[in-house]
Amino acid sequence: MSKKKYKALLEDEDVRRWYVNVSRGAEVTADVNLRRLGNFCERVRLHPKDLLKMDDKALKNLILDYITDMELKGYAGSYIYSTLKAIKSWLSFNDRELRAKIKIKGSNEYPNTYDERVPTQAELKSILLSGNKRARTACSLVAFSGIRLQVLGNYRGKDGLRVMDFPEMVISNGEVEFENIPTMIIVRPPLSKVGHQYFTFLCKEGCEILKSYLEERIRKGEELNEKSPIITPIARYLWGKCISTINIGDIIRQAIRKAGFSWRPYVLRHYFDTQLLLAESKGLVIRDYRQFWMVHKGDIEHQYTTNRNKLPEDLVEDMRDAYARASVYLETDGREELTNAERIRMELRKAMLVFAGLSEDEIASLDLASMSEEEFFQLFKERTLGNGPKQRVVDISEAEKLINSGWEFVATLPNGKVILKQ
Repeated sequence: MSKKKYKALLEDEDVRRWYVNVSRGAEVTADVNLRRLGNFCERVRLHPKDLLKMDDKALKNLILDYITDMELKGYAGSYIYSTLKAIKSWLSFNDRELRAKIKIKGSNEYPNTYDERVPTQAELKSILLSGNKRARTACSLVAFSGIRLQVLGNYRGKDGLRVMDFPEMVISNGEVEFENIPTMIIVRPPLSKVGHQYFTFLCKEGCEILKSYLEERIRKGEELNEKSPIITPIARYLWGKCISTINIGDIIRQAIRKAGFSWRPYVLRHYFDTQLLLAESKGLVIRDYRQFWMVHKGDIEHQYTTNRNKLPEDLVEDMRDAYARASVYLETDGREELTNAERIRMELRKAMLVFAGLSEDEIASLDLASMSEEEFFQLFKERTLGNGPKQRVVDISEAEKLINSGWEFVATLPNGKVILKQ
């Protein structure tokens, strides 16, 4: 049954009502369900309404036989499960319940992703360099901000991320500037998969890529305003139009393929999540922030939605600062900055362990670089709970007086203060 025949099912008023009802939640889900239901009905040679006339046992056996046949033909369990969901949706809409607990082997397995891994920072850099400025912008927004592809362009290509969604970006006299970096990105409810507004940030490298792309469009004669799409077709007569999610995926996929990789476009969002998880393990960002930017349920997400998309200004700025610290794990040209950040962190950890009474040999035997914040502070707590020598952290102005009164110098902290012990 072709796509055209699937749409022919909509000529039936009841099927059309079901389709429209599902599409109110997500148009892509409605289209997938229509294709799956249509394919199932073609294979069993029945109309969707015929399923409603069958008794429970006959319907159960029909579905079980279909599943067995599809498994024997090598179809993925996830595909078969998708068909079962469409059937259940149609039955439920018509007040029918499939009571039998039907098992499908591998229903949560996706064979196409078995060998897929997250790119390294160097590999992401090669992807960014493989595409044109438009592809580079699309890739960087997903990889550096964690947005879904549908945010750049929705399913029908009628809406997408626009200039107005970058409240700290200013376009004037043919130039693009950012009032704050990392800069804020607002994801409006129509573009959000979960249906509510949220915000994320874009790092310095991402801002530079976006700036270059938008300024190129201006030089070519496009007039940008607050409603201009961030990603738009190349053809002049289509300027100002959004691009569908499928086409956004094609743009990103082409850059990935040119770089020599076979990953799906969505792997760039996994990159964002994985790199922030790494930054979290190093104590650069807290889990609640990462969950918020990934649009996963959490305390901040709950506070943001219940307070009508508002958070205290100091919390927003703290999130920005945390993102800036974590961006060294996101950006592809920040390895020197990352090394400096790690060195400062190691110096601080060593000074704290000296304060806790560890010798230089003991500190040298520890793998401080790979130790998480939780592990480090547990070690620090254990070593400071004993009855060791009394120690103090003081300003350098106090140090001389205390040393003259019998205190002993231990070490200097990165902030200029010194550790003394008695």
